[in-house]
Amino acid sequence: MRADTSSRDARRGMEIVMFDEIKVAAFSFVPRKFDLAWNADQLEKYYRQAARRGAKLALAPEEALDGYPVNDVLFKKLSPQRMRDAAISIRDPYIQRFKVLARELKMSLAFGFAERIKDEIYNCALFIDHRGRLCGRYHKMLLAEGHEPRQWYNRVGSRSRAIATPFGKCGFMICNDRWNADLARIPVLDGARFMLIPAYGNKGRPQDEAVLAVARQNGIPVLEANVGLLLLVSKGEIVERVKRSTAMIVGTMAIPAIPSAANRDKQERRFLVWRKPELLRRYRRRIRDARFADNTMVPATEIKKRR
Repeated sequence: MRADTSSRDARRGMEIVMFDEIKVAAFSFVPRKFDLAWNADQLEKYYRQAARRGAKLALAPEEALDGYPVNDVLFKKLSPQRMRDAAISIRDPYIQRFKVLARELKMSLAFGFAERIKDEIYNCALFIDHRGRLCGRYHKMLLAEGHEPRQWYNRVGSRSRAIATPFGKCGFMICNDRWNADLARIPVLDGARFMLIPAYGNKGRPQDEAVLAVARQNGIPVLEANVGLLLLVSKGEIVERVKRSTAMIVGTMAIPAIPSAANRDKQERRFLVWRKPELLRRYRRRIRDARFADNTMVPATEIKKRR
């Protein structure tokens, strides 16, 4: 059957109201522990590649800047004092470097690092917009290894809030956070319209299912940058997935429009414009083929089978 281009274009117009589509990127590389200079150069290299490919937002993995050395401390391979060599403050020159880069590339950046706040260290993710402004940051709230109050070098966050960005409000989850549905729901209830997940952990199918569940249960797209796995879920489906240690994905993220009377009315008007020729088309086809009336009551996949 020949496609009805006018109906298709009208439906496309409705999607523009329902979703704000942006090109996003996620990338993976294996960072070196404690080597902030080398890791920062790698981050910059991949951000530049993402910008050349047209991305408006690019995400790097969990603690990509410092190499995530805390596990070596937890398993007693290193002294907790070594974490002071990895952690930096939010005012550190490395953070300023990426603010300048974001402004140069006119692209928003997000990545993970070990943040030092006074004498304590947090697993942190931040969002820098295309103007080089820090929109906000998030501290990991759920640790697979557990937590004991004396662990000053591996503190847990106590708040999850949606962050205002140029693309609407954004939520963060870091690695192990993604397994908890209650935690995922918090930033969504605060207005988050999309979720970013920097990670350095599980790369199996169960983790894909967990990320997919975050997207479907909350009706939002999710972009994940895991060391060795990159994932983009949009409109409830996995649209990009690459499982390699060194890789990049670039895809379209469909961010749901903000609920409002204005968007409601705009969507309704577009539907009514689409409906008028569509009903006439169906009527004319029914005159030619009485069976078509039954077809309109079943899923499109079933219609194809009948033909």
